[in-house]
Amino acid sequence: MTKKLNIAILISGTGSNMQALVKACKLPDFPANVVVVIANKSTATGLTWAKEQGLNTVLIDSTKFALQKNSRLAFEQELQNVLQNFKVELICLAGFMRLLTGWFIEQWPQKIINIHPSLLPNFKGANAVFDALQAKASQTGCTTHFVVEEMDAGPIILQQSVPIDKNDNLESLKAKILQQEHQIYPETLKIVCNQILANIK
Repeated sequence: MTKKLNIAILISGTGSNMQALVKACKLPDFPANVVVVIANKSTATGLTWAKEQGLNTVLIDSTKFALQKNSRLAFEQELQNVLQNFKVELICLAGFMRLLTGWFIEQWPQKIINIHPSLLPNFKGANAVFDALQAKASQTGCTTHFVVEEMDAGPIILQQSVPIDKNDNLESLKAKILQQEHQIYPETLKIVCNQILANIK
């Protein structure tokens, strides 16, 4: 029987990459088990899908921390408590639209992975697909990487290129990239889990 690592998936929206990860984790020989899906927005419809799959779900509404003095730290301390309660061993960010602090990332060295819709280091940030179109690039793609404090700057795990056709607009290019994201994110998760499990033995 395949040893499985306990993972948490963090989302802010529909969580289409979350769905790809969950489906992969249901395979008997896949080395990860989704123990909790966490959202930071009450509007994150991906939580409903996760509940329908019988997964544990938690909403940590980031807006409720807004008036606190150290709002980011307060949010992350609650997040950390939830992760520890579920005995999480690896975190996957799947459309989680919130920057994590150095304090939080230090708690999870090489244990937080993310996916970004460009061939990093090109087109960092929240508008990567738009930026690629504006730059009239001939290709873009997607990148999985470990999360470090500097945005979109962690060690790259996998990349997949996507050609930009002259007829592409923002929506069509996003859709093409997303299709590739759904392929490389589960593959990335498998690679990282196997590496961690190999070091545990």
